[in-house]
Amino acid sequence: MSDIEIARAARLEPITTLAAERLGIPASAMDPYGHYKAKLSLDYIRAMADRPDGKLILVTAISPTPAGEGKTTTTVGLGDALNLLGKKTVICLREPSLGPCFGMKGGAAGGGYAQVVPMEDINLHFTGDFHAVGVAHNLLAALIDNHITQGNPLGIDPRRIQWKRVVDMNDRALRKIVIGLGGTPNGYPREDGFDIVVASEVMAILCLAKGLRDLKERLGRIIIGYQGDGMTPVYARDLNAQGAMAALLKEAIKPNLVQTLENNLALIHGGPFANIAHGCNTVMATRTALKLADYVVTEAGFGADLGAEKFIDIKSRMAGLQPAAVVLVATIRALKYHGGLAKDRLHVEDLNALKAGFSNLEKHVFNIKEHYGLPCVVAINHFTLDTASEIDWLFQACEALGVKVVVARHWAEGGQGALDLARVVQQQVDTAPGQHHYVYDETLSLWDKIHAIATKIYGASSITADAKVKEQLSLWSSQYPLYPVCMAKTQMSFSTDPLERGAPKDHQVHIREVRLANGAGFVVAVAGDIMTMPGLPRVPAAEAIDVDDDGNITGLF
Repeated sequence: MSDIEIARAARLEPITTLAAERLGIPASAMDPYGHYKAKLSLDYIRAMADRPDGKLILVTAISPTPAGEGKTTTTVGLGDALNLLGKKTVICLREPSLGPCFGMKGGAAGGGYAQVVPMEDINLHFTGDFHAVGVAHNLLAALIDNHITQGNPLGIDPRRIQWKRVVDMNDRALRKIVIGLGGTPNGYPREDGFDIVVASEVMAILCLAKGLRDLKERLGRIIIGYQGDGMTPVYARDLNAQGAMAALLKEAIKPNLVQTLENNLALIHGGPFANIAHGCNTVMATRTALKLADYVVTEAGFGADLGAEKFIDIKSRMAGLQPAAVVLVATIRALKYHGGLAKDRLHVEDLNALKAGFSNLEKHVFNIKEHYGLPCVVAINHFTLDTASEIDWLFQACEALGVKVVVARHWAEGGQGALDLARVVQQQVDTAPGQHHYVYDETLSLWDKIHAIATKIYGASSITADAKVKEQLSLWSSQYPLYPVCMAKTQMSFSTDPLERGAPKDHQVHIREVRLANGAGFVVAVAGDIMTMPGLPRVPAAEAIDVDDDGNITGLF
């Protein structure tokens, strides 16, 4: 059966009943969105502040490939398996963006028999959080243009406006646009553009905020542009925008509670991409899960060089999180792809390609252990065409690195298929949890922070940038000396070339652009040709999605 057919056949429990039975959450603490989704009240979350924290397990992956790795699927499978072992476990995930759902990647609710449900709802609109983020973001954009049209008392320079508009869809035609055409009644013409919602600073703020007060304060700190001198920043609070923006986000800040196919609880909240944003679910959801459960299994977007690095250097640094261990997801198919094998040949046994592609996994393991300071368990997400020889070689190679390795069959068998993985991970976090450390010291200059990420994590020999970018980084280093860096680069490679597989070394990372996300509290460094508004592929996933006369959706994956 397809993912959507499996999800539709699941026997879901009413979310309020399930949450009360499994986690002791009273009905009064939940705002139901139908029978199977609910938001948790902020009052209830605040009331749990003095509870001890559970143990935090981070799931990440090797560098993504067209063959797929199954990071979300493994996160769900591991959570289900820990619950089968009698361990009180909550799963924490990001919300899917509509862009990938209708583009190339598809949804983000897991797959096979390791899914969060209701799958169609989660992938399409869910509880409206992304809509709220987009509207709040675009309200600020409208206020900026209205302010200038109404006389511009703040002296905003239209040429120096930094705040684009957003939409939750892949649409390359909107990257660069001209607005205000049609004469005086429509404002004034100027260049503008759209980013995808998950690249919005409002999304990053929502995901890093510790509560409504912090959310509103961060929204007010957003720098929308500069005055005519090019130096004096204009903040969202100067436009009195933060109150209305926070009002639009007052429900979105509440974590969303759903369940897995096996009726285990999951919090799904927030959704920044890890290649163009910081790639982690909300601090609110993660902290809430740690108060509700003994074990929390969460994921960070794309490979361990992107989402996991930002989980450590941005999210954990800001929120005081203490991950105990990392699960690194890999597939034999993906490793063979990194070894140079063509996508249409990945079903064929090829030990030479596997050995060549192992360098990618090896580099990620090294980064996790040496640069993040955390124990690593390798989870081989099993495919039916994996051969015994390939599995045996991969086991030997991982053991030679000094890491534990487990074959997991959760896609086909659900939690039962991940019991071995769960036992190994549980033993690791119970007996020898790690004490993470950061890739760079927060007192370094922004240039040196970027250099540390590029050389330590990506294996680069150096970083480069135009004089204008270097000058901007130098200025911001003096103004915001403790800000971390959020790298925006391709997820497909350690380098900035998405076609470079394996573990390239001694390459250069060119910083094309830098952006100040003052509300979020970090600086974005854009490397290579990465776009903050993706485009659709030649054959978009949207072409296969349909709905019948009874409202049943097909083609969603």
